[in-house]
Amino acid sequence: MKLFCCTSLVWISILVNAPASIAQNIDKENVTIPGTSVSFQMAHLPAGKFIMGSKPSEPGRGENEGYHEVSLDGFWMGVCEVTWDEFYCFQFRHMDADTAKNNVPFSADAIARPTPPYFDFTYGRGRAGGFPAATMTQQAAMRYCQWLSDKTGDFYRLPTEAEWEYACRAGGSTAFSWGEKPGEADQYAWFYDNSSGSYQKVGTKKPNAWGLFDMHGNVAEWTLDFYADQYFTMLDSSSVNPMIFPLKKHSRTVKGGGFEDYTPQLRCANRRKSDPKWQARDPQIPKSKWWNPDSPFVGFRIIREEKPVTKEQRDAFFAKAIKD
Repeated sequence: MKLFCCTSLVWISILVNAPASIAQNIDKENVTIPGTSVSFQMAHLPAGKFIMGSKPSEPGRGENEGYHEVSLDGFWMGVCEVTWDEFYCFQFRHMDADTAKNNVPFSADAIARPTPPYFDFTYGRGRAGGFPAATMTQQAAMRYCQWLSDKTGDFYRLPTEAEWEYACRAGGSTAFSWGEKPGEADQYAWFYDNSSGSYQKVGTKKPNAWGLFDMHGNVAEWTLDFYADQYFTMLDSSSVNPMIFPLKKHSRTVKGGGFEDYTPQLRCANRRKSDPKWQARDPQIPKSKWWNPDSPFVGFRIIREEKPVTKEQRDAFFAKAIKD
């Protein structure tokens, strides 16, 4: 992955679309977490170019949105948001095991796991049985990815802001993955109008053209990038696999909108930054590295690198990408 931060502004007036046939040829794979009976599904997304961001005329466009051509390598992405069922295998030692893929060396006792929350940060919302994991910090989501990488020998991580939007658009160029009409949101997303104030089980609405569920709504999703107001001015004319590494704990870019949001916040291009206030009710000093009591509307989705990455390379990446 090429990781960089540049300083020139480029406006692109063309639209780049993936061939329609790609939507019919997305490979999928079921992955069982080693040592457990819990599984999830990944979809292989092809390498390509796309126009990231929103057109100046797009309704609901935010002041920190731009418009830029980006090139990405192919990658695997979670078909659904990570569920509590999956996250618990990491959170609780008794649900983990020393078992790893292909006899990769792994010790469950050596894992640093999330501390128990002081109260139910989901406020009574569903957990077991397919509900999206939420309320964790971006660091907790990253530690989950690191744990899963160590158990499998593959490189799992959060998507970059560009990768996330590419996956959401699924070859299209409209405000939403389904088109331009906000009125069709009910078919694809859990949001303010239909969620009854809670996230819902993953995969219960229509998927986008690449077979990914809940890219709009349900819970908003962490990305890797440090949030930059001028993100689009920091890209150059040959933006390939862009990412902005974090300088400090806040803020990170969050994408997709959640169950509390209205349709403008569900747009593919919508950007939101994490807020220290999401930990306001955490009684700890300093605040927890694991939990955000005031963001039950934020979860995450994982990706997996196509190419092999050594454990040393993975560890170096997580050491640089995670900031306390």
